[in-house]
Amino acid sequence: MAATRDSEEIAGIRAAVRSLCESFPGEYWRALDRERTYPSEFVNALTEAGFLAALIPEEYGGSGLTISSAVGIMEEIHAAGCNGAACHAQMYVMGTVLRHGNADQKQRYLPKIATGELRLQAFGVTEPTSGTDTLALRTTAVRAGNDSYRINGQKIWTSRAEHSDLMLLLARTTPRDQVKKRTEGLSVFLVDMKAAGESLKINPIRTMMNHATTEVFFDDLRVPAENLVGEEGMGFRYILSGMNAERILIAAECIGDCKWFIEKASTYAKQRSVFGRLIGQNQGIQFPIARAYAQMRAAELMVHDAASLYERGKDCGAEANMAKMLAADASWAAADMCVQTHGGFGFAEEFDIERKFRETRLYSVAPISTNLILSYIAEHVLGLPRSY
Repeated sequence: MAATRDSEEIAGIRAAVRSLCESFPGEYWRALDRERTYPSEFVNALTEAGFLAALIPEEYGGSGLTISSAVGIMEEIHAAGCNGAACHAQMYVMGTVLRHGNADQKQRYLPKIATGELRLQAFGVTEPTSGTDTLALRTTAVRAGNDSYRINGQKIWTSRAEHSDLMLLLARTTPRDQVKKRTEGLSVFLVDMKAAGESLKINPIRTMMNHATTEVFFDDLRVPAENLVGEEGMGFRYILSGMNAERILIAAECIGDCKWFIEKASTYAKQRSVFGRLIGQNQGIQFPIARAYAQMRAAELMVHDAASLYERGKDCGAEANMAKMLAADASWAAADMCVQTHGGFGFAEEFDIERKFRETRLYSVAPISTNLILSYIAEHVLGLPRSY
């Protein structure tokens, strides 16, 4: 009975998300895409509906939902032709504060994040010189007296920095040559970006999709010591614990993209007539659509498996990574299929396919590339020698 109630609740959430997304049709997203504008109205609507507070416990003003519910939210957003990348970090970044923050930090920030008074959407980890080699990052946080840290360095691909009040920042507090383990010496901070002044500079990076990504510079930025999350030097472990949720939710977005592409292609194939017959009668059209559907369903099962393990507090590193990889591969295959099905019309802006095509391509690279996931599986699942 409990499983039935949970399924009914998730179904209701999905229906509510679909209804909300109807107010943000393709015309809305195309206009934003042309100007590379942030979808503030869409994000505000999600916030007011409580969807971005899905994983925040009720005691802090959130919805207190499971990650399976969050999966449903992100999937439906993308299946409706919208884009949750504008705000998805708010759903998983706050998990670091929830799991590792102290009582004062939770009470000070989580209720305001839940209501939308504060946006925690910026995640400062990647750097130009280190990329996905997180342990090689160079941004430093040096203790300045008893009450603050002084931060210097640079981050890149920090999405939504211009639209966030807070940033979850990973910085080195102990030099690499002074730690016993390579995973030690990194710490996590909650940075109040609005109070940073000239010590924090944000440069937008124009990309092939409207992703609001930036590079961020820190020049003697003072951060109160009370904004250190958890213990000094343990930040890498804290960040890793939140990455499984990130991968699961982004995999759900890819599943949503798959469903959008498949529905778009199937509908067109049943309506478009060439040489006196519907193109959907041709196996050259049918088979790629059917294959995309099969790939989507397989990836979807892995997403649900990873979410189930996560909810039960089980180790789901392998499943979360495989879900993200398989879903990203499936969404890219579905995108390519959809363009091919539509022919020239697949490149026309008014069909929205080329926009979604560009958007879904990102997930084969970010937030972690397919090659790194394969390395993880090889080493941690199959027991093969470490390759890097």
